[in-house]
Amino acid sequence: MRRTTFRRKLVTTLAAAALVAAPMTMTASVATAQTSGAYVTSTVQEGPRKLTVNVYSPSMNKTIPVEVMTPADNSVPRPTFYLLNGAGGGEDSATWSLRTDADEFFADKNVNVITPIGGMLSYYTDWERDDPELGRHKWTTFITQELPPVIDAALGANGVNAIAGLSTSATSVLNLAIARPGLFKAVGSYSGCAQTSDPLGQAYIRTVVEGRGQADATNMWGPYDGPGWRANDPVLNAEKLRGTAIYVSNGTGLPGHHDVIDAPLVGGNPVTLANQIVVGGIIEAATIPCTVNLQARLASLDIPAHFNWRPTGTHSWGYWEDDLKDSWPMIAQAIGA
Repeated sequence: MRRTTFRRKLVTTLAAAALVAAPMTMTASVATAQTSGAYVTSTVQEGPRKLTVNVYSPSMNKTIPVEVMTPADNSVPRPTFYLLNGAGGGEDSATWSLRTDADEFFADKNVNVITPIGGMLSYYTDWERDDPELGRHKWTTFITQELPPVIDAALGANGVNAIAGLSTSATSVLNLAIARPGLFKAVGSYSGCAQTSDPLGQAYIRTVVEGRGQADATNMWGPYDGPGWRANDPVLNAEKLRGTAIYVSNGTGLPGHHDVIDAPLVGGNPVTLANQIVVGGIIEAATIPCTVNLQARLASLDIPAHFNWRPTGTHSWGYWEDDLKDSWPMIAQAIGA
């Protein structure tokens, strides 16, 4: 046991050292990172297998904190699972680490788990213009081009990736997979609205970007009737998901087993419970037509996908924790984790 513990500590320490040295040690196999100019500026050891890796993004001209959980066994190169937070981008307390048992779930998994921190209300996409309220966002470029080669080189990962997200980022992960087909072998989309170029999808996005962020959603993808919204509509561009293992979940909005007063995230607070049932129920129900349309589109293209239609469940973390665990066997098989 002592030798095993020592070995794991040594592996994690070496990984941290490699991350700091990544800009100087990259080889031709990771020339993309050199060309883009992305590199690791520093690392912070958060735990035996958990790091915060600060990565400079040239497209956004700033440093992005990235949470990293290393594999249980690092003796051979492992795949990488990008797990995105929701609308808050991890800048608030609504994160996988704080709201679920994701850290414990991955404790015995042989996979690198990567969660970028930032991008609040950005939909993790490339915005056409900087926004006066939300600033510059080039998340498609960062997640699909800049970050993977840096992480692969520094962690000694094997270059096989998957990605998953919830709520707003459930839309994002589909678009990220579409933006660079083949980069992600599997995608998990939990309680999202896949369509973006029609009035329903745009209303959903505007509620987030304009309602919560006081930003101009046309700075994201241009005029609402323009090509930018169609180019970022997973339903319209579903053909580019062919060959990707796809998991999509949606509840009905009706109260379920996580919508009770003694649920861990309710904590006995009736106000919290009422908000989860009423607001969370409305939001979850609103995503149903989007998911129905995505399912129909994939079926028409004869693209296989697993849809988990939950008979109950609001737009809340307890169900997304369930979705993560339910989708993991499919994702793990796709990436060889």
